[in-house]
Amino acid sequence: MAKLKKKCDERLERWFEEAMERIKKATGARTQVQLADVLEVRQSSISDAKRRCSVPSDWFLKLYRSHGLNPNWLSDGQEPVYLNASRGAVAAENLLREAPASYGRTNARGRIVQVSSMAGAGTDPAVWTPQPAEDLSIPESFHRPELQVLRVDSAAMEPLIMRGAFVGVDMAQRQHPDGDLCAVHFPHQGLLLRRVYCQDGQFVLKAEDKAHADLLVPAAEMAARTLGRVIWVMQGLNLQG
Repeated sequence: MAKLKKKCDERLERWFEEAMERIKKATGARTQVQLADVLEVRQSSISDAKRRCSVPSDWFLKLYRSHGLNPNWLSDGQEPVYLNASRGAVAAENLLREAPASYGRTNARGRIVQVSSMAGAGTDPAVWTPQPAEDLSIPESFHRPELQVLRVDSAAMEPLIMRGAFVGVDMAQRQHPDGDLCAVHFPHQGLLLRRVYCQDGQFVLKAEDKAHADLLVPAAEMAARTLGRVIWVMQGLNLQG
């Protein structure tokens, strides 16, 4: 009789997510492709590990050799972060800002995420790639597996989203329900935040500030140019006037 595979329970899923998040933060890997490169494995190996809720022990060994990371910290958050700090890619203090909270109190937990500029890296005008500019602490409940955090550099969505606000974009949500806020790439401009409407076989992108003209994107191009849907905004209140 075939041996039954052990299913991931909530505790194991949580442990796996936290361990992988520490690996990503310590190595600067933001995507599964980048993580596979760092670990020198196939992307399918990462998917397999996620399905099993198990981080292979040789990954911890590789990360010690390549980045000086402490396997105990990667696995369970036990300090110190580095056993060989000279190989560290990220300062240890930047990796230890997460406020501790007991398991299950999701809204009391936080995590540090990287924030990119709307312009992105700018290496290829046809494709938007993130350019980390700063770190931000967000509530754990704000996090998503494919979250990209941006610092807004335009007044086009004021007063709804102010210039300087932080927005969270879920890159797994790429549909375009009428009126939803999406981050859409425009060559040589970077990302723009707009309300999206489908009209007559094309997409109309509208700003909140009516001084900004509507933008039109052919339906055939929209999927490739959409980074994702805006799911939260962090900003101060504008109490002037």
